[in-house]
Amino acid sequence: MTNKSSSTISSLAKGLRVIECFDAQRPKLSISEVAALTGLDRATSRRCLLTLHAEGYAAYDGKYFALTHRCLRLGTGAIGALQLPQVVQPWLDQLTEQIGQSCSVAILDEIEIVYLARASQRRVMSIGLMPGSRLPAHSTSMGRVLLGAMPEAEARRIIEASDLSPRTRFSLTDPDEIMMHVQAARTRGYAVVDQEVEISLRSLAVPVLNSKGAVVAALNTGMAATQPDPAELVESYLPALLKVQAGIARVLG
Repeated sequence: MTNKSSSTISSLAKGLRVIECFDAQRPKLSISEVAALTGLDRATSRRCLLTLHAEGYAAYDGKYFALTHRCLRLGTGAIGALQLPQVVQPWLDQLTEQIGQSCSVAILDEIEIVYLARASQRRVMSIGLMPGSRLPAHSTSMGRVLLGAMPEAEARRIIEASDLSPRTRFSLTDPDEIMMHVQAARTRGYAVVDQEVEISLRSLAVPVLNSKGAVVAALNTGMAATQPDPAELVESYLPALLKVQAGIARVLG
């Protein structure tokens, strides 16, 4: 049914809200759980879920629904339509070859970063990352760079809306302390995260700028925490990241 006052399709909006309920922590949901998460009534949630099932976007075992691989078409199509991944991929490939470490570009989507492009040298994380992968913004180097580019009040709102449960013993969980690191990233022009996402993993990120100097994404590299001082990460890799940052800015409109 079309909402004549705003010329939008309310049923489509509700279906999208249902899809967004599912994530790594909630891969399977019942009708009642979806209703509680979306704020929709149970009957509407049921119709949305059954429609997704009928169209092949959700599996149903009689009690629980789960998204199918068909949903990947939605995200893959969106990423493929963006100019940014096509522009940055050659730079990532070259940078990875140069420094011998994996490199990525991501954007901010509310409380998470979304990977748009990646060049892998060797696997240093237990989870595989690829375009479309998501990680918490508050605990990642790219997330902190992107939060640092935002007005402080908006960055704090995102942090306070995030699940700050620790992923490792090094994870920061206090919003004020995380904000200090976000502010430091804004001042320095880069962010370092030391084993907050995964033990033995460090990362360094800088903003990706367009030709007008606006922050449009973040670029990072990650490596095993083999050196005792995380500052060595900056000395070793920041010049190469800044060179790529400048190169992308010249060609990104």
